[in-house]
Amino acid sequence: MDAPLDDANIDKINQIIQKFSVKLQFVIITHNKRTMASTYIIYGTTMIEPGESRVMPVDLRELA
Repeated sequence: MDAPLDDANIDKINQIIQKFSVKLQFVIITHNKRTMASTYIIYGTTMIEPGESRVMPVDLRELA
């Protein structure tokens, strides 16, 4: 979604997402640091053993 955007446009799209997230929930797949910093919860996937994956949430609201 945000890979081809410059920082100014990433900030604009993040503001739009935050505005709509009052009533909607979004799932965003990104590696962009600005987009990740504007979220409340980040989900990561890790492989504990071969063939066994685990989803790990990090609630950033708890860190503030």
